[in-house]
Order: sequence, then C-alpha cells, then structure tokens
Amino acid sequence: MMRVALLGLPVRESLSPRMQNAAFAAVGLNWEYVSLEVETEALAETLEGLVVGGYAGANVTIPHKQAAAALSDEAEGESVNTLVFREGRVLGFNTDKEIVAGIEAERTCLIGAGGAAKALLPALPGEVRVFSRSGDWPPDADGCDLVVNATPVRDELLVTPRPEQAVVDLAYRFDGRPTVLVEAARAAGSRLVLDGLEALVRQGAASFELWTGVAAPVGAMRAALGLEP
Repeated sequence: MMRVALLGLPVRESLSPRMQNAAFAAVGLNWEYVSLEVETEALAETLEGLVVGGYAGANVTIPHKQAAAALSDEAEGESVNTLVFREGRVLGFNTDKEIVAGIEAERTCLIGAGGAAKALLPALPGEVRVFSRSGDWPPDADGCDLVVNATPVRDELLVTPRPEQAVVDLAYRFDGRPTVLVEAARAAGSRLVLDGLEALVRQGAASFELWTGVAAPVGAMRAALGLEP
C-alpha cells in the first residue's frame, strides 16, 4: 500500500484524510492518506522518515508550510503545501494557488501573513493589501473587490462583506457549518463566496494529481465533504 501523510499541528480536525481517501478509493488505488501531528522541531526528521518509509508524498499545513519549502530539494516558492517524494528527493509544490485561480479583482484584501497567505500571494489578482496582527491591523476591505481570509479564524468577523466583493475563506469547521465570514458574505449577497471546503477541494485535487499522476475524481472528493457535485 502506498501512503501519503498530512503534516501539521493540529491536524486532528482536518477533513483532508476523509476527502483524499475517498478519492483514492474512487479511482481504485490501494493508497492511504494519514494525518500526523508534528512539532516544528521534528519536521525535518519526520520528512526523512517518510522518504525512507516509501511514502509517495505529503500535504503540509499550519504551521509548517514555510519550513517545508526550506527543507525541500526543490520548492515552488517560499511556502508549499504539497510534497512529492521522488528518487529520494523532496519536491515542494504550491497547490494553494488553485484556490483563487480564475477569480478576477482589481484590489485584494488579504488577511494573514503566515504560510497560507504567502502561498496565495503570487496568485492573487490586482493590487494586494496585506493585513496581519503583527503588521497592519485591523483589516480594511474598503475599496477592495476581493477579500481573502488566510487565517484559521472562524468565529470572529474580521471584515464586513459587501455585495460587490468576492469572499474567499480558507478556514472551515469540521462539522461543515459556515464560518462567521462565510455566513456574513452569503447574507450580504457577495458576488462570489468560496468557503473553506471548496478551497480544500481545489487545492486537494491538484495535490492528488501530483502524487498519483491520475486525474482527480473531484465529484467523489466533493461528496466526501458533503458538497454538491
């Protein structure tokens, strides 16, 4: 059996294992996706163990995306969320950029400055204004036609969405209930609302194809998360 790991802290509420294992089953692959909680100081040793152990690759989430890029033999930018192990080498890819692919905007309000935000930044359209608790705060989405939450915040409304804005929220709840931002955007009639589950499918499908070389069964992945086809 081939295996893929999810590396992060915490990962116990991640829906990636449910989604990716459903995808492997849908295309008849004898693969398994497992989650591993990894402390920052143990990341390098863990990666070495996965390569030696014959894993096909890994997903990387908070707080390891930037560290994983630094540990990769080749990396697509300074923040990666997908690792492919090939002939003893670690190749880092950024499939997070697929989350915002095709979204048009003249000015983007990006909330967050961690690994997820850095992964999205090269793919964001128009002028990008970055807000973080360690920099400019609070977020100001006035004049922006795209709002992106790249933080884990689910229960606090960091900006008030408007109808003319598109809203992308990377955060999601394990039980599928909408975050406060997504709920507010839908109530406001925002022109596009892409929640954390939709984001998970977009980046997860691209990761699946990098590991397997097989077209991702997006319908099965969506169904595993309770989303409509």
